Amino acid sequence: MNVKSLLLIIILVVLAGLPSRADQYANLRDTIESCTGCHGENGASLDDEYPILAGQELHYLYVQLKDYKSGLRKNEVMMPVVETLSKKQLLKLAEYFSKKKWPRVQFKGDPKRISNGEKAANSGQCVACHLGSYTGNSRIPRLAGQHAKYLAKTMLEMKTKVRNNAPAISTLISSFNEQDIFDMAEYMGNM
Repeated sequence: MNVKSLLLIIILVVLAGLPSRADQYANLRDTIESCTGCHGENGASLDDEYPILAGQELHYLYVQLKDYKSGLRKNEVMMPVVETLSKKQLLKLAEYFSKKKWPRVQFKGDPKRISNGEKAANSGQCVACHLGSYTGNSRIPRLAGQHAKYLAKTMLEMKTKVRNNAPAISTLISSFNEQDIFDMAEYMGNM
C-alpha cells in the first residue's frame, strides 16, 4: 500500500467519525410532532378542517404564528402551541413547513360552483395579491389546492370578524355573500 492510499484511508476514517450536519430543527421537534396531529405529516393535512402548511409561503406562516402568539389571531389550539416560542423559533417553524412540498389534494369541485367562484374572485380582484395562479408570494398565502372547506371557514371568519388579523381582507370578504364565499373556496381548492 502506498502512502497516498494510506493517507486517503485515514482521511475517510476521520471524516466518517465526524458528526453529520446537526438537525437545524432539533429544538422544535416536539412542536413539529404536535403539529402533525392536525396538520398531518410534514404539514400535508389530509383533514379538510385544517390547512395545508407544507409548501405554504414562509413569511405568511411566520406572521400567522406571531399573530397566534400575540393573540391578534385567536385559536384555542394554536395559541398554547406557540406561546413559549421565541420569534426566532417561530420563523424556524415557518421555514420547516414552507420547505416541504405542497401535496396534491385532488379536490374535484362542482363545475357550476367553480365557475361562480371564479367570477366572484375576479370581481374581488383576488389575483392582485394571490397572483393569477393563486400560489401567493411572501406574506400572501397560497390558496390554490388548499382544502376548500378550510378556505370557506377562514373567509367566513374574516367576513364575520371572528378572524381579524387582516382588516383589509376582512373588509373585502365582507362584501361577498356566503354563497360567493363557498363558491370561491371551491374554485381555489379545485386549482
